[in-house]
Amino acid sequence: MLPNTGKLAGCTVFITGASRGIGKAIALKAAKDGANIVIAAKTTHAHPKLPGTIYTAAEEIEAVGGKALPCVVDVRDEQQISDAVDKAVKKFGGIDILVNNASAISLTNTLETPTKRVDLMMNVNTRGTYLTSKACIPYLKKSKIAHILNLSPPLNLNPMWFKQHCAYTIAKYGMSMCVLGMAEEFKGEIAVNALWPKTAIHTAAMDMLGGSGIESQCRKVDIIADAAYSIFKKPKSFTGNFVIDENILKEEGIKSFDIYAVKPGHPLLPDFFLDEYPEPVTKKIGSQGAVPEVKEGKLQPQPKSSSGPVEETFKIVKASLSDDVVKATQAIYLFELSGEDGGTWFLDLKSKGGNAGYGEPSDRADVVMSMSADDFVKMFSGKLKPTMAFMSGRLKIKGNMALAIKLEKLMNQMSAKL
Repeated sequence: MLPNTGKLAGCTVFITGASRGIGKAIALKAAKDGANIVIAAKTTHAHPKLPGTIYTAAEEIEAVGGKALPCVVDVRDEQQISDAVDKAVKKFGGIDILVNNASAISLTNTLETPTKRVDLMMNVNTRGTYLTSKACIPYLKKSKIAHILNLSPPLNLNPMWFKQHCAYTIAKYGMSMCVLGMAEEFKGEIAVNALWPKTAIHTAAMDMLGGSGIESQCRKVDIIADAAYSIFKKPKSFTGNFVIDENILKEEGIKSFDIYAVKPGHPLLPDFFLDEYPEPVTKKIGSQGAVPEVKEGKLQPQPKSSSGPVEETFKIVKASLSDDVVKATQAIYLFELSGEDGGTWFLDLKSKGGNAGYGEPSDRADVVMSMSADDFVKMFSGKLKPTMAFMSGRLKIKGNMALAIKLEKLMNQMSAKL
């Protein structure tokens, strides 16, 4: 872990979305130096699945040596932002660091993203970041430290990061474009940078997204807190950078990243928007076959004549089909499986009574899923979440994403039988 230096003693750090997760971790790291933390977040009453409020976060911050000011802030509301900034300046005398951490996510394609969800992501991620920055900048200009840090990714224009969740990517990249523009606009006055994790980070939100068991493929929030702290230590001339947590900590002399792993030695999920895998696990993933190369459009090997795990899985799936399942799903799935026991398989949940087996379906598939045969068996038996397989590149999906999500729900019901 990166040791505290005391450099942030007496500094005022304004953090959006600081009641839990990454925002709170950054707050606690700064608080250990004796910083003043403005907790600008919405949660005043504990959420059943997302623990933590602005008040419980304030208690934790003060317990480690910081001073806390909990403020009710929905970053979509300009007045709430303005009021919180005024309170912070009145109580602490100014603002030295702003962390734009508040964010909304929906990993849905264009036709499946309701307008209110599009508005939420645009208004929290892009507009919220822009307005909070605007409100804090007059005070940041007076600070000797003067940092804005956005929790947003490098601007990677690879279409794969747009095609499955276009609205989310636009909203998240809006935060990154604030870095690009404001770093140049306030050069010499305020350092403006982005920070993004190389791997998935374990938070309550990630548990909701990936389901139970996902934490073993994640790093702890501490890695982001340490990376943020190392950015805050840098001069104002360090600006316009899109920092990856692991890279900056290597520069700080951190050699082993096992200390940050929830389960040291376990393969890690790479985060969105990065085209490479985390260094410590690349070889491991390759040797375990966890991230298979699935070449699109190539003929897959024929299955062995002996009954393999894929065929056994399809037998069980076929036996559990019913008119009710077909009626509820109304979709045809095609599976292009690589590796031993692979080939082309289908699951027809559109025709009366349903059907499943080897080869092509009788009608055009609504969803085509490409993955290794091994991962297919793991998915249907509940050992691998389709969402996580998709996020990590182990599963490629073409077609209707909403129907793909329907299949995930169906898998959860079937896994008990497998």
